[in-house]
Amino acid sequence: MKKIGILVLTLVMLLSAASLSGCSGAKTPAESPKASGASEASPTVSSTAPKASGELNLYTWEAMFPQDVLDGFTKETGIKINYNDFDLDETMLAKLEASKGGDYDLVIADDYIIKTAISEGLAQKLDTSKLANYGNINPIYQGQFYDPDNAYTVPYGAGVQTIVYNPKTVKIDIKGYADLFDPSLKGSIGTVANYRVIDGLALKVLGKSYNTEDIATINDAGKKLLELAPNIRLIKDDGLENDLLSGEISAAVMYTSQVTNALMADPELKMVFPKEGIGYGIMANFIPSKAPNAAAAYAFIDYILRPEVSAKCFEFLGYYCTNLAAEKMISSDYKQYLTLPESFTGSSMEMIQPISADAEEAHTKIWTEFKSAAGQ
Repeated sequence: MKKIGILVLTLVMLLSAASLSGCSGAKTPAESPKASGASEASPTVSSTAPKASGELNLYTWEAMFPQDVLDGFTKETGIKINYNDFDLDETMLAKLEASKGGDYDLVIADDYIIKTAISEGLAQKLDTSKLANYGNINPIYQGQFYDPDNAYTVPYGAGVQTIVYNPKTVKIDIKGYADLFDPSLKGSIGTVANYRVIDGLALKVLGKSYNTEDIATINDAGKKLLELAPNIRLIKDDGLENDLLSGEISAAVMYTSQVTNALMADPELKMVFPKEGIGYGIMANFIPSKAPNAAAAYAFIDYILRPEVSAKCFEFLGYYCTNLAAEKMISSDYKQYLTLPESFTGSSMEMIQPISADAEEAHTKIWTEFKSAAGQ
């Protein structure tokens, strides 16, 4: 998701045709005791974690933590953090496969790739008795398709694919993905570069699921995307919010962290949760199956689950806060961007999930054709 990969954003990062309740063991905001803004966390568990020492080999995207949080952990525990970053979830998985679950002590990656890592035996089951702050997790972000029994993962940020536009330069009232096809937006739209997110945009306009296996439906989405191509100016993951702020583009489909940055810089921008439905994704921690120093991983997870530490992390990261106890500590300047809107319901949300090789091939084909038509 950080460079989705969020959900995916993704952001998405990150719908109307299918709900989270349709995912294996998934909880939705409607099913959870409190959907957002809650100030009470579940009781913490007693920790039996051994004294950790040595070094922590952390593997995730670049810039996932504020430096003072990393430094604070080392100062408190004496554990040196070796921060290793990857560009794509698939890069991470390939390295983890090559090392047979070794080399790294802690990985933070996107939901769909974690499901693959777990299925390949590359993640170890969590001993939650070693996490005194485990009860601080917001249950909305647990029990999802990639880890339905919460046996392997601890969530670290969630996001949705969101439309943001400049009402000074956009003359229509954008309510959803279908509005992005309006001819008045020719050459003025930017999108993230995740093919499942943007192919999914067209699927949503057609009233279909992100995760359809029907090749004909995917091909129909490809034809729909070609209608959008004249309106596209940029397709990129990094810095898309800066292009919106500078006026290079007038509207964008972005990941949650980019949306947060844009709205913090210019509150007059308009954010839209597409009427066709919300694409939703979660990033999570997991400990590789042969982690050299699992004790250090437990120590770090427990450290970032502290409410005061977690609040710092999410203000820096710009994704939805997955720590219920930390929500009340997030600055009022950020809170509206970092907590899940109460209006979100299971019927309007869908997580992008792994699909068959044939469906992936069809997605790749229509994505390539779309980029070419858009001049990218």
